[in-house]
Amino acid sequence: MTMNREKDLIKANKELAFQNEEKEKRAAELIIANVELAYQNEEKEKRAAELIVANVELAFQNEEKEKRAAELVIANKELEFQNREKEKRAAELIIVNNELLYQNEEKEKRAAELIIANKELIFQNEEKEKRAAELLIANQELVYQNNEKEKRATELIVAYNKIKKAEEFLKEYIRGLEEMMFMTQHKVRQPIANIIGISSLLDKFIDTPEMLKKMIDYLKESAVSLDVFTKELTEYIGELEEKGKNKNITN
Repeated sequence: MTMNREKDLIKANKELAFQNEEKEKRAAELIIANVELAYQNEEKEKRAAELIVANVELAFQNEEKEKRAAELVIANKELEFQNREKEKRAAELIIVNNELLYQNEEKEKRAAELIIANKELIFQNEEKEKRAAELLIANQELVYQNNEKEKRATELIVAYNKIKKAEEFLKEYIRGLEEMMFMTQHKVRQPIANIIGISSLLDKFIDTPEMLKKMIDYLKESAVSLDVFTKELTEYIGELEEKGKNKNITN
């Protein structure tokens, strides 16, 4: 709609410029006609003066009178012609005035349309500014959301790394527990079984000092073996705990 208004306004301006040029031509022609009419009026006055002189000299200047009469006829014809030209110019001036009036009305219409178009353009500009402000707010919110997503992604990566390390530590800890169970089954049960077995035989050899002494030696060996394993197990558990602490420090 705005483009149609602009095209109509351009067309009206071109037409108005053309009409102004025609008006200027008509005004120039009217000025020339007025100058020519003034000249003709002066000529008429001259002819009238000559006619007066001719009348005074009529008695003895019949031939001159005839000449002057002929000139007067010519002047009258020319005056009629000039009057007709003046009427034409007046008619043209009326037409020009009517055309000028029509052009002024058209200009007023175009001016009213231009005012409406300007108001519409102002409204559209305000709407564009509102949309631009809304778009700016949306962009800022999008930037904020992207930043938040990046933070969450970073936190998720950190959490994932912690979980992965925890899983590795748990697997290693489980392997350690399995090894502890294996050690307990093989290294603890044997000395304990020996101690239990020897203890059950002590009553039988209570009266035999030499065998009792051997049994007691066996008991000592089993106790020493059990003590050594206990120390190894304690060190192994300490190593597992130390690995767990190192994992936590790294995290």
